[in-house]
Amino acid sequence: MAEAYIVAAVRTAGGRRGGRLSGWHPVDLAAQVLDALVDRSGVDPARVEDVIMGCVSQVGEQSTNVARNAVLASKLPESVPGTSVDRQCGSSQQALHFAAQAVMSGTMDVVIAAGVESMTRVPMFTSSALPQKNGLGYYMSPEIRKHYPQDFSQFVGAEMIARKYGLSRDQLDQYALRSHQQAINATREGVFKEEILPVEVRLADGTASGEMHVADEGIRYDATLESIQGVKLLQEGGVITAANASQICDGATGVMVVSEKALKELGLTPMARIHHLSLLGHDPVIMLEAPIPATLQALKKAGMKIDDIDLFEVNEAFAPVPLAWLQATGADPERLNVNGGAIALGHPLGASGTKLMTTLLHALKRRNKRYGLQTMCEGGGMANVTIVERL
Repeated sequence: MAEAYIVAAVRTAGGRRGGRLSGWHPVDLAAQVLDALVDRSGVDPARVEDVIMGCVSQVGEQSTNVARNAVLASKLPESVPGTSVDRQCGSSQQALHFAAQAVMSGTMDVVIAAGVESMTRVPMFTSSALPQKNGLGYYMSPEIRKHYPQDFSQFVGAEMIARKYGLSRDQLDQYALRSHQQAINATREGVFKEEILPVEVRLADGTASGEMHVADEGIRYDATLESIQGVKLLQEGGVITAANASQICDGATGVMVVSEKALKELGLTPMARIHHLSLLGHDPVIMLEAPIPATLQALKKAGMKIDDIDLFEVNEAFAPVPLAWLQATGADPERLNVNGGAIALGHPLGASGTKLMTTLLHALKRRNKRYGLQTMCEGGGMANVTIVERL
């Protein structure tokens, strides 16, 4: 089978809700990433054959095919098409899979996989907030209800995972503190500098402020275990709080995927080779447990063991997810989310897939490691797994 290579990967620093990226129209923010991928790779913009962009809330400013709109706002020529993907939180990881599959099939040579989400300007759940009347207008259809009559959500799933794996509130809060501490250390040491695309802070009316946004805004530099423990529970008798869950975040991210033919023709230097791609559907009620069986399946298909992987990125949607994943897979916790995760850095929904990949690729390079594995839980009970080999 033909190989697929990543030759550029970049992300904006995360912005808090109502924060330093809130003045950006998401289409224009995504266009900045597309331009940066072209600039960093040195590829002629006209050579890009498709832009595949993950986005969860495809409504309002992110509607009407946000990928194509981002192309039209970028330096890419209008001959470059674009399509938008929704696999919930794994949307841009799936965009990467589609891009790699296009290259590996031999039908394309240069594809951009990206993601964008402005959770400030297009709030979470907006796309499911149409008026409901007499049971109509709800995305849970009557047939789904027959199969799954109970109410469930990501929050319910997080609580279920904590109970199933015996995870206490204290363990979740300790993990949340670790996420902030890792992110603080990484930021202070300049670890993220190479992967972050500086963008100008825009005011509410869209005008430039003259100040650049270069650091993840969600990191709590004053975080302590006591302050995290002081955050109220989201559910009485539960263990999940806003402090041990991912942060609402604005951001855009992307990677450029090319064939071996393009690599040679264009004289490109690969960051990594796509070693394995897979995904798995799982129980939609517990919902967020899917990364566990998906990881085990991926390793089996790839003929690898968990200890063969040097670094892991497991999205911190809620603290029970990576903790349960560690428990079930037996992975070394020192290799997991080594620069912090979404609890500290933010989770810009559809942009998080290529965000995690960008961070993983740069971490492998910085630490001179070979294999990295990325996975994340997704609404509806799914998980993508991507294994890359740094070159």
